[in-house]
Order: sequence, then C-alpha cells, then structure tokens
Amino acid sequence: MVKEEKAKAKDNAWTIEELVSLTDKVQIGEVDYKGKVFNYQYCELTESEEPKGFAKMTNVSEDEKFEAYAKLGSQRVLAMILKANGKNPDGATIVEDSWGLLPTTLRYLVSNEIMGVSEETVENFQT
Repeated sequence: MVKEEKAKAKDNAWTIEELVSLTDKVQIGEVDYKGKVFNYQYCELTESEEPKGFAKMTNVSEDEKFEAYAKLGSQRVLAMILKANGKNPDGATIVEDSWGLLPTTLRYLVSNEIMGVSEETVENFQT
C-alpha cells in the first residue's frame, strides 16, 4: 500500500521541466460575470519579468501599504496577461489600455483566478 501511495504521489508531483514550461505556455481561463462567460489568457512570469515597484515600506500607514500591494498585484496580473498576448495575439481579450477600464469586480475575478485564490475568495464571501 505504501508503494502505491508513493507512486501516486510521484505521478502528482511537478517536475522542474514542467514548471519551467509554464513560463512559456499560454494558459486560458474563464470567469462567470453577470450571467456571461469572460475568457482571458495569461502566462506565468519568471523572476526577471515580475513588476518592480517599491522598496521596503517603512513609516507608512497600513492603508498605504495595502494600496501599494494592491497596485503591485494588479501590475503583476497585467504583466502575465500581456506576456500571453505577445505569444498569442489572436487570443487577446484584455489589452493594457482596457485593463484599467474593466469593472473592478471583473478585474478581481480574473486576478483571483490567475493568482489561484478564487476558491478562497468564494469561501470568504459566502454567508
């Protein structure tokens, strides 16, 4: 039984090659928004592609920290979307000019899906 569990765990484990390939693979996602489906695409980023923005934040309020981290998160998701758009221009549904114009709730849905926190978000807002 232990052998089977180890084999199953190995089958479910990422290889380095698989992880590295995610930074080059266009991934497709969709969210339900107000009764319709919205499709988007994105690519994982490498360290060098991550948005840079701020040094250590000392002597700033919690509100200012939250605002800065929210802005950085939005920039990160946009960078992932733009990277995918460069690799698959025909699949682009979000472009840089439209990102800030989208309804905030839709941006949060897309961002949460891309960042892998969608289930957590649903759980936190259920009554």
